[in-house]
Amino acid sequence: MTKFNKDSAPSRRGIIKGAAALAAGIAAPAILNIRSAYAAYPERTVKFIVANTPGGPSDLVGRMVTAALQQSTGKTFIIENIGGAGSNIGMGAAARAEPDGYTFLLATNAYSVNPALYNKLPYDALKDFVGVSELVTTPNTFVVKSELPAKTLKEFVALVRANPDKFNVSTPPIGTTPQIAAEMFKLREKLPKLQSVVFKGGGDALQAVLSGTTQLSVGSLPPAAAHIKAGTLRCLAVTGEARWPDLPDVPTMAEAGYKDFVLAVDCVLLAPAKTPPEAIKWLETETLKVLGTPEMKEKLSKAGFQVRPKGAKDAWARVTKEMELFKGIIDQAGMKKL
Repeated sequence: MTKFNKDSAPSRRGIIKGAAALAAGIAAPAILNIRSAYAAYPERTVKFIVANTPGGPSDLVGRMVTAALQQSTGKTFIIENIGGAGSNIGMGAAARAEPDGYTFLLATNAYSVNPALYNKLPYDALKDFVGVSELVTTPNTFVVKSELPAKTLKEFVALVRANPDKFNVSTPPIGTTPQIAAEMFKLREKLPKLQSVVFKGGGDALQAVLSGTTQLSVGSLPPAAAHIKAGTLRCLAVTGEARWPDLPDVPTMAEAGYKDFVLAVDCVLLAPAKTPPEAIKWLETETLKVLGTPEMKEKLSKAGFQVRPKGAKDAWARVTKEMELFKGIIDQAGMKKL
């Protein structure tokens, strides 16, 4: 019979230390595997869903930002345009995408507007997404063809009142800030016969006024900027808080006689809610890096955008705050829910 030697028996402390060491030895490779999995991220193409048709502000921003990210990181980025239903189709598609860090949503203020404008949405605005980064902001514009004998908004109103059946206004989708601006303008000036013609995207709405289909177009500055500078279009007012630097002669809506009429187009990058935090942090860091370069700031400025380089926390705070803000604007404008 073997004699038990208490001096050779493992102590309770030794057993605990041994178990801890064994657990650490097992856990360490697992932790390293998780870290190494994201060290190479992204290993395939990253997609930004733009919930509008090509040619509008979010599409323009998306293409410039993805090109810069691709050049900076050496990774592959693409844009997928999914327009329609006031951006709801594209935003719903992004919400249902696999939250694996390879699909993101490049959204405009429609994300914050639509909860107050639609009775039913294909996504939960407060639960289905999280912030990645702010991108840019730009004012909306009221533009007409240069041949039209109206050099101010008040002169345009006088033309409409003289011939109410001959004028209409084109805008991007319902729920966008240009579309809301057009409805506010009609209500304030009491122009019920100024028909609204809503298009799938800002580029399409602008083409309508260029072709003479509509007489006024309300849309973001970037698609219109080149036409304004070329003299094809005349900008009657901008909806920013201050005059746009490249258009020093164009008044703000307040200067044109319309108080409390500041409505910008903001672009923000969002991720499906269950996207791995490591992927979100990587994209946030790389996006802010490219937005912070003088070359990118100049490129976006020339296109009509002001860079707004803010991270995930600030991006989500603005989006959620604007939900209440736009609800108040929509209620004040008397817009019916869809």
